[in-house]
Amino acid sequence: MPELRHDPIQRRWVIISSERGRRPLDFHANGEADSEATRKSCPFCPGREHLTPKTIQSFDDGDGNWRVRVVANRFPALRIEGELDRKAAGQFDRMNGVGAHEVIIETPDHDKGLVDLPVDHIAQVLTAYKARINDLRKDTRLRYILVFKNAGASAGASLSHAHTQVMATPITPRTVAVELASAKEHYQVKERCLFCDILAQELETGTRVVKVDDDFITHCPYASRFPFEMHIHPRSHAHDFAGSDDGLLRRLAFHLKEVLRRMNTALGNPGYNFLIHTCPATEGRVHRSNYWSTLALDWHWHIEILPRITNVAGFEWGTGFYINPTPPEEAARFLREVDL
Repeated sequence: MPELRHDPIQRRWVIISSERGRRPLDFHANGEADSEATRKSCPFCPGREHLTPKTIQSFDDGDGNWRVRVVANRFPALRIEGELDRKAAGQFDRMNGVGAHEVIIETPDHDKGLVDLPVDHIAQVLTAYKARINDLRKDTRLRYILVFKNAGASAGASLSHAHTQVMATPITPRTVAVELASAKEHYQVKERCLFCDILAQELETGTRVVKVDDDFITHCPYASRFPFEMHIHPRSHAHDFAGSDDGLLRRLAFHLKEVLRRMNTALGNPGYNFLIHTCPATEGRVHRSNYWSTLALDWHWHIEILPRITNVAGFEWGTGFYINPTPPEEAARFLREVDL
């Protein structure tokens, strides 16, 4: 029997419909090929630094060579220059497209994805995420910084060389605003973090847990939108990814590497989206609501990993409901038991 499930964080319903017949083995992707012409023209490879905007920040390998490099996006969706100039446009509102759009090139090696890197290199990538969030927060025009990764053409990547994007926006995105509101209201009623309550239940039942260690838990959410969707949370309450110390980031790198290995082994190296939901920027900003008065207590940063193995179609666009043909309990069991 299909089942409707409600996500208390995003306040949306999803349909878990295993009758649509998609078993875990049906999703095996067999990777995404990269042509020789693409490799020869890749602007992210060493020796072609002149093909990208100038380096904003870099992290070296100890021998003076860059290992992780941050540049401005050559085709930015938002630009750092200018003022917001908020205005009414009749019944509508507008402002200038002020923000930031950066690219973090994760490795000089064109043939390696994030999962292929050593743990200390992945930790350096995570450190770059942290550094860019903290730097962009200094600009008081910007309210939210999203770190996201499109891995593979099916996930929206225009270049196959491993990279992550960072976008800073002058408004808090709707998806994050809904999560903030849910977390705040839960805390007002129960004086507990909504995410911590969910994690406690996931640990107690265990059926949707993919990996757990002393610091992090990865689970397939109860109301997963997509087959094999995974969320990574710190087990100890923490509202700000960018406040993580070096030791925690290294342990996160170890955890993340195994989770990505499980996904790639189980699903045949699928394209995927990866994003970090951390707290909004607040210092020096005036907000119309008091969302942020309890932010450190009710918000819990997390990473979402979304394998791109099904398509969003008319029903999803028309209703906002997602149809997931693989129950998260089955997906988590399959990922736990995959032979690495």
